[in-house]
Amino acid sequence: MLECGMSDRDRQALKRRSADLCKQLVVDELLVQSLQADSILTESMAESILAEQTSQKRSWRLLLLLPKRGPRAFSSFISALKETEQQHLSDLLTESPERDAENLHPEEEPEGKSGQLVMERTEKKREFPRTDVTSRWCFSAESMEFSLDADSPINTPVLPCTPDFYLSHCQQSYRMNSSPRGFALVISNVTFDSHAASDLDPRKGGEVDDEVLRKLFTELDYRVTVHRDLTAQGMRNCIEEFCRCLGHQTVHSCVVCLLSHGVDGAVYGTDGQLLQLDWVFKSFNNAHCPLLQNKPKMFFIQACRGEEMDCGVEQMDGPVRTSSLSCEQRDAGREGQGESQQRGALGIKPRIKLPQRSDMICGFASLKGQTICTAAMRNTKRGSWFIQELNSALRLRSRDTHLADILVQVNARIKEREGYAPGTAHHRCKEMSEFTSSLRKDVYLFPKYQPQY
Repeated sequence: MLECGMSDRDRQALKRRSADLCKQLVVDELLVQSLQADSILTESMAESILAEQTSQKRSWRLLLLLPKRGPRAFSSFISALKETEQQHLSDLLTESPERDAENLHPEEEPEGKSGQLVMERTEKKREFPRTDVTSRWCFSAESMEFSLDADSPINTPVLPCTPDFYLSHCQQSYRMNSSPRGFALVISNVTFDSHAASDLDPRKGGEVDDEVLRKLFTELDYRVTVHRDLTAQGMRNCIEEFCRCLGHQTVHSCVVCLLSHGVDGAVYGTDGQLLQLDWVFKSFNNAHCPLLQNKPKMFFIQACRGEEMDCGVEQMDGPVRTSSLSCEQRDAGREGQGESQQRGALGIKPRIKLPQRSDMICGFASLKGQTICTAAMRNTKRGSWFIQELNSALRLRSRDTHLADILVQVNARIKEREGYAPGTAHHRCKEMSEFTSSLRKDVYLFPKYQPQY
C-alpha cells in the first residue's frame, strides 16, 4: 500500500513542467517497466498507459497517475528518466522554480527525442544493433530511420489558387482541372512481423505520416486510399490493382506514397522482403498503365536508402549557426528501317511513339550517391522530416508554385534541419532529400479551383 500522495513540492514541479513533459517525454515500455519494478505503477496501470495510441497521450496519462502514487513516485520517476536516457528532463524537474528552461534552445528543442536523438531499437534493448558481419558498433540498414520527438504536425489549410493564376498558367502546364484531380495511394508500413522481420523495428510516427498525407491530398482534391502494414507481396498486389483502376481515364494525375524501412532501390514489406522501386516505376510506365499516359505521376518515398548517417560538415564561410532535331542515330545500324519504308509505301501514318517511362517525378526522403546512401529522419510525434516539409510546402505553396520548385524548397528546408541530441555522437545530424523527374511540363495542382465551363 502507498502511504500517501506526492509531496506538494514534487506535485508542483510536475505541474509546472507538464507542458514540456507532454511535448518531450518518451513513455516507452522501458520507462513503464522501471516504474513497475519500483511498485509505482500496477500492471493494469502500465497496460492502460501503453495502450494509448500516441506518445503525447501516454505522457498525459502517466502524469495524471504519478501524483497519486505516493511520496516515492517523484524520485522513482526521476530515476526512470535517467535510466531511459532522458537526463535533461530529470534536470528540468529538479531545478529550482526560479530557473526557467533557459538551458533549452527553443529553436532546437522540437528536433530532439526528449532532448536526444536515438536510433529506433528492438524491444527491450537500448543499445545500437550489431551487424552479423563485424563486431564494431554500427548502424544497420534495416533500422536507419531515426526517431525524433516534438509536437503535432502542421494543419494549416491548403491555400487556394486564384482564378487569375489558373488562367495565366494552365496553358503552359499539365492539364489539371479534373475533380478529383486524381487518385492517391498511400502505403505505410509501421509494424513489422517480429518473427519474419526481427531486425525491422516499429516505425513510431509512421502513422502520423500517413494521416498527414491522407488529409493533405484529400484537401488537394485527390481520392486517397491508405493501406497500413503490407507484406512485400501485399504491396505489389495493391499497386497492381491501383494501376488497373479504370478511374484513371477520367482524371489528370496520380500520387503514390511509400513509407517504410528501406535500402537503396527498395522498401521493406512487413515480412522483411523487399519491394524493388524499379518495379514500382515500371508498373506506371506508358506500356503497363496506358490510362495515365501523358499525365503526371507523382511518387514520394519516405524510407532510408542506405546505412550511413549524415553528420554534416562545417560551412567555411557560413554563420556560426546555422524537342528532337531528328539527328539521333541507332547504334544498331539499319534495324527497323525496312518496316518504316514499307509502312510509308502503304500510306499508313505511323502512330506517335512514347518512351517507356515519362511524366514522372519522385521525391526521396534521403540521398543516393556513388559512395553513400543516407538515412532518413523521423519524429515520433510529428512524423518524418521529409513528410513534414512536403506537407507544409504543398499546403502553403501549391497555390502558385509548380511541383518541381516545391521539391526544391523541401530540399532547402531539409538542408537546414538538424537533430538535437546534446552529449551524443548524433547531435546536429543532418539529412538531405532529393528528387528525380521525367516531367516535360510544369505540374501545378491549382488547389481548390475548378474552372467554370
